[in-house]
Amino acid sequence: MAEASAGGLLTFDKIISDRGSRYAVSGGVAHDRDQVAALLAGLKRQKRFAKATHNSWAAILSGEPVKDDDGESGAGTLILQMLERAGISNHVIVVTRWYGGKHLGGDRFRHVADAVRHYLDQTGLG
Repeated sequence: MAEASAGGLLTFDKIISDRGSRYAVSGGVAHDRDQVAALLAGLKRQKRFAKATHNSWAAILSGEPVKDDDGESGAGTLILQMLERAGISNHVIVVTRWYGGKHLGGDRFRHVADAVRHYLDQTGLG
């Protein structure tokens, strides 16, 4: 479980592994979509994250919920629900998945939720 700053995001890498799929979670302060885009671009400057299967994210920016599943259907919605429950706005959370070749079914949602919880716990936001 490595902790590093990646392009303005605090990243917790290799936090979950299941049937070959691996997960990381990142997050940082963002007040608008341009800042979210800049943070995502910074994360993807790391080759490893650029090659990830999914970089799903969500944020509540000035009261407006925004999300992107990045192909991991439902992941952005789950991240957004967790941000809303925690009352966190102007902060983006990105859950990264490297697909391991085996479908995880509903377990993938548990892993996304666990990744977000890990981030909230480690940063004191939760």
